[in-house]
Amino acid sequence: MYTDVGQRIWTYLRRSPLTFCWLAILLATTIVQHLLSPGALDTVLANRSTNIDHLTSNPFRVIVLSLFWLDGGGGAAYWLPYAVAFAIFLAPAERWLGWRRWLAIGFAGHILATLLSEGTLALAIAHDVADDSMRNTQDVGVSYFLAAIIAVLTFRIARPWRWGYLAGVVACYGVPLLISPTFTALGHFSSVLIGLACYPLARSKMADQWNPMARWRGSSPRP
Repeated sequence: MYTDVGQRIWTYLRRSPLTFCWLAILLATTIVQHLLSPGALDTVLANRSTNIDHLTSNPFRVIVLSLFWLDGGGGAAYWLPYAVAFAIFLAPAERWLGWRRWLAIGFAGHILATLLSEGTLALAIAHDVADDSMRNTQDVGVSYFLAAIIAVLTFRIARPWRWGYLAGVVACYGVPLLISPTFTALGHFSSVLIGLACYPLARSKMADQWNPMARWRGSSPRP
């Protein structure tokens, strides 16, 4: 029995290798964050932040490195919500789209939303709407990548359930932007729009759709 369960877990992990390798790296860096002193942690995260100063001096380095650190703290308790999100959204999307399209959509969300939010912040600083000290704010994490993938999964869901899912995604990311229009909230909502704009990359996969009622009806999902 235990061998059977282990085999099933291994098969599940093997079908989404990039998702779970990335999650393992995030666990390692989260443990490092937990072990570092507050001052050392600030230095580590500051050097990997996609802020204005770094994007103008070494953009490729911080755009990549920022994806392997979580903002806000250390310890397994902080990592666990990301583990759940990766299992629910990123893993199914990698299996559905294939790793190349999965990476393309996620990176599009991560890079373009970063440039849009930080570019808007740069304009705000230039017009004295934001303080100049925000040029080197701490900004790391996986949330823009994740938001783009969550959005493109809209096309994985069969109608009419697709529209309920889409409404939930738009509300989840749009309401914070309306209530508290920060540059991070703008980045998250932008990532959702970018993910939805990646429909052409998902279109050829739409024959393989998920219908939440199919199991109850005892039938296969219909496109």
